[in-house]
Amino acid sequence: MLSRSSSYKLLKSCSLLSRIPFIFVDLATKPRVRTAHPAGKPLLFEDTSSLSPPMATQGYYVGGAERGDHHLFRDPMASAAVMYGSSLAFQGKNVVNKEISRFVSVSKLKYFFAVDTTYVLKKLLLLLFPYAHQDWEVRYHRDTPLTPRDDVNAPDLYIPSMAFLTYILLAGMALGIQGRFSPEVLGLCASSALVWVVMEVVALALALYLLTVHSDLSTFDLLAYSGYKYVGMIVTMVGGLMFGRNGYFLSLAWASCSFMYFIVCSLRVKILSSLSTDSMGPGASAKPQLRLYITMTIAVFQPIVIYWLTSHLVR
Repeated sequence: MLSRSSSYKLLKSCSLLSRIPFIFVDLATKPRVRTAHPAGKPLLFEDTSSLSPPMATQGYYVGGAERGDHHLFRDPMASAAVMYGSSLAFQGKNVVNKEISRFVSVSKLKYFFAVDTTYVLKKLLLLLFPYAHQDWEVRYHRDTPLTPRDDVNAPDLYIPSMAFLTYILLAGMALGIQGRFSPEVLGLCASSALVWVVMEVVALALALYLLTVHSDLSTFDLLAYSGYKYVGMIVTMVGGLMFGRNGYFLSLAWASCSFMYFIVCSLRVKILSSLSTDSMGPGASAKPQLRLYITMTIAVFQPIVIYWLTSHLVR
């Protein structure tokens, strides 16, 4: 038998144990109160955990799968505006292509830029070392000339364009080395080189027309053959910059002779090969001599232009 005091202590401990679950529930449901940071000690990081909104209200996900910015494409007015802008851009592109086609044939222009790395290397070697080349005929496939990438004898406009830009860069470097660089002088060099080529093309086309010399040379062909002189100008300038005046004149002699030989062999096929079409009619006996004179005049004129456009850049 327990005494009265022992019974009283046992009942009191049981009552305390029965209140423990209620104490834990009360602590779990009661929110914790954040203690204020002591004054005078700034916080290293701002606590924003209680201020962050749920993910659904931030526009990152809608319905668990879609982004908030997809609402723009659900707007019929925005979709109509995008379609209208695309149609305007397409119409503008067609108008520009139509206006360009009135003056320049885009398909023919693409033909002169149909090149690859192998063709460029072979053509540069042919321009600098043309003496071992034997076959100068341009190949055809079903009355259509092969593209430059398929025929090294076909003229192109890629090499003249790149050579022109390289010439301008070399001219700027040469002027900078000599302390004579200025944007005006560089612009004068570029415009002079371009004007000389245009004048040469116009003069040659006018001569062929006035002398009634029929050939398959187009304006792009004349521009390509005339623009190949930029390669010789680059070689001449590099020789002058590296070895002085003696190197300049040696490079000029080599580049001029090589380019003259290239021009004669290339234009001889283009101009002299059409004698059969002009064998009849008045003055037919004089036309072969006229064609030969035109070809030789073009070839002899090239070293003069190369010297004129490069002599003032190398001192």
